[in-house]
Amino acid sequence: MMNKIGFMIANLDLGKILPEYLLLTIGSAILAVNFDLFLAPFNIAPGGVSGAAIIIHKFTGWPKGLTMLILTLPMLIIGFLYLGRFRFLIRGLYVTVVYTLGVDGLVIVLPAGVTNDLLLNSLYGGIVGGVGIGLIYRGGTSPAGTSVISRVIQMKTGIPNSQVYILIDGGVILIAGLVFGWEMALYAFVTLFTWGFVADYVLEGPSVVRTVFIVTDCPVEVSQVLMDRLGVGVTGWASKGMYSTAEHTTLFSTVNRSDVHILKAIVSDADPKAFVVIAQGHQTRGGILRKPVRTAKT
Repeated sequence: MMNKIGFMIANLDLGKILPEYLLLTIGSAILAVNFDLFLAPFNIAPGGVSGAAIIIHKFTGWPKGLTMLILTLPMLIIGFLYLGRFRFLIRGLYVTVVYTLGVDGLVIVLPAGVTNDLLLNSLYGGIVGGVGIGLIYRGGTSPAGTSVISRVIQMKTGIPNSQVYILIDGGVILIAGLVFGWEMALYAFVTLFTWGFVADYVLEGPSVVRTVFIVTDCPVEVSQVLMDRLGVGVTGWASKGMYSTAEHTTLFSTVNRSDVHILKAIVSDADPKAFVVIAQGHQTRGGILRKPVRTAKT
């Protein structure tokens, strides 16, 4: 066992690990500030361990950070057993300790909220919390809360993760509604929705890429104009219309969002009968890229 641990330590890539732990630290600190400024002072409990801690504090007066730490320890054990062993345990424990100690430590120096407007607190609680959790995701882990239970249930039952999240976090919000009133539960749902949206944005970035599928009978002409005018690579394969049984070619490419209107125009010029589908994408990697040629007419 000691030899295995020694081997793992010797093979650590500090150039990769240190930036990841920096993200984990900043994300955890942001979550702690968010909890103390926007959520806890106004009893906004948007699900999860943090929401449960706010509810428990109402009846016991226990420190909220300590309560979260106690609730999280069983999640760490479950995550260790099912979701990644020591990698999950070490990172999850680090995030948990920084987050929970930050909650109880910062409450001493932070004001009890910056505004009394519940809508603003619920919105900014979601925005700031989403930024924090997104950075933690980018650091290679997630807080060892109800997300652990969700992932394990998904693994064991096949139920989609999103549905399990809704059931668990929705259950916490339902209890919060019984304790603090249904108006507060509605604000908690606003926070939960905003939180998830912002976390996805931080994790994946803005949706600035568009993926394009073009079904055409003029593949050479359409491909050439895309490569010449937009400077993008194009991949093509033979396809068949299942209703008409006619043979076609399907082209695939990616373009910047700002180039969509140019793409539609030049494809229409090259093949007015082409069938074009444009979808959202987040990132591209590899492929053939070069500067687009903007001098020709569109």
